[in-house]
Amino acid sequence: MNTNDSEHTVRHFREVLLWPVQLMPLADGAKVQHHWELLAKGGEGNLWRRLKDRFLTGELDFEERHYKEFVTFLPYVQRFLYGESGSNISHDADDPLGKSAIKIFRRSGVSALRLVLREGDAPITLTVEHIELWFFDDINVAFLKIELSAHDLPFDMAGDLLYRFGRAYPTGWDRDGQGKHNAYRAEWLSAEGAVLAASDSSNQDKFLSYTRKHRSPGISSHWDFLLRPLVLDPSEAEGILRYRQIEYHRMPLMAFLAVDDPRSLSRESWLRLGLVATLHPDEALPAHDPDVAEFESRYCYDRFWTDTEAGPNTRFLCTGRSFIVVGDAQADYFHDQARGILAQFRHQYVLLFMIAHFHRASLLVFSDRMVDAVHDLDIRLPQSISRFRRRVYAGFEAFLRFTHRYWFHELSERPHVQALYRMCSVHLGNDGLYQEVKEELKDMSQYLDSNAQRQQSNTIVRLTVVTTFSMVGAVATGLLGMNIFAEADAPLVERVLYFFIAVLVTALFLIFAILKSKSLSDAMDVLADDQKGMRTRLAALGKAWQRNPKP
Repeated sequence: MNTNDSEHTVRHFREVLLWPVQLMPLADGAKVQHHWELLAKGGEGNLWRRLKDRFLTGELDFEERHYKEFVTFLPYVQRFLYGESGSNISHDADDPLGKSAIKIFRRSGVSALRLVLREGDAPITLTVEHIELWFFDDINVAFLKIELSAHDLPFDMAGDLLYRFGRAYPTGWDRDGQGKHNAYRAEWLSAEGAVLAASDSSNQDKFLSYTRKHRSPGISSHWDFLLRPLVLDPSEAEGILRYRQIEYHRMPLMAFLAVDDPRSLSRESWLRLGLVATLHPDEALPAHDPDVAEFESRYCYDRFWTDTEAGPNTRFLCTGRSFIVVGDAQADYFHDQARGILAQFRHQYVLLFMIAHFHRASLLVFSDRMVDAVHDLDIRLPQSISRFRRRVYAGFEAFLRFTHRYWFHELSERPHVQALYRMCSVHLGNDGLYQEVKEELKDMSQYLDSNAQRQQSNTIVRLTVVTTFSMVGAVATGLLGMNIFAEADAPLVERVLYFFIAVLVTALFLIFAILKSKSLSDAMDVLADDQKGMRTRLAALGKAWQRNPKP
């Protein structure tokens, strides 16, 4: 980073982390059918409380920023986020009102975060604005949402903070035993300043033993503390609410930086800030990397960037895993929490970023469910095939609900909101992932259909065999019942002899007919053809009985 850029100060700093986790099915026999309902019950040590609906009269103040958030989105997105209301005149009782698909819980008790970014650095303290847990109907996905704020941070320190904080576990250790890429130490503080939980990324033995035992990476202790009573699924910790990680340990992040003169930032600073989720602060810029060479066209949205003294000078950097807004700290509109960019960042932009990552997380969960179903399939066991069929049909039903309730490409009629959403979605590869999951479900459905048709065909063949051989007895008994031979008063042995002779003749005729079945089938096709003459039809029937009929 240039020396001049390191002298910049971030007057107002905000960071929002959104960590998607997969919720595991509740234990058998559990009375509660939804994870959020169980969390809402509270209990000793449960610091999560469900937020009240701001749209209910008399519950909470409904301010202009909430109204502007609501009208930003298209109607079907509004129904997804906020639910709907019925007519004042009437409402069909068979069609209940749709409630919001999102259930939000807020955690109390944590007031600040103290960070030591590198060994020997002075600690910095950030205010914890909110810690929330978001649940979604019909989808076993939850988001841990954390919002932090600070003032007057050195620019390079803000970049280092964004890079290092927000990692669920260390990816390795340096020679001193410290976790790579992680903050040296992170501590959650109470309102009184007491340490509630601290990071343990340097505890190499813990992570190695956990991964070896459970074939899954563990979670740093300060993140484990925040999610309680949710517990990591492979662990031995007790808890009915269990979760798994979905993908990368780097949590998706959003940041708001108000800088005195953003126009004076160098291109390298913009690059490092925009690629903060993947580019180490100490790493030299990979000049030939397409992400660097095409940075402005790929990741910068400059609708509100004029690069003039009059402004506006607000720049959006979106790589999918990160969403960063940088603007002029001297411009009142930028850091206004009621009507400015900061208000939009905390409301509209958080929601569009969350929706894009919710799509990706849900699709990855669907894919994981299908992979697990195939892994457990044993085609030699009928009960395994039946279990596989139930799981695929359940997954297909859930995917259908997801498609019609949650999956959409158009988010807002406002061009900049829609453009930012598309940037985020495209960089995450959501469309390709959706098609991939859809094809997986289609392949499994086709397999089940073909398997059902194969079983049906086998059943028809067995019934045909039974019918064919039943005809032998039917013809034999019918022949004798015609009284052509009046042997009703004959001795039993003579009557039985006549019966077996009839059975033998009928069986020989049927066997001969089966041997000639293909030729007879072709002859029947000719006989049924009205366009052919009678002589041609009879000739085809005669050829069918020949030993080696000519074509």
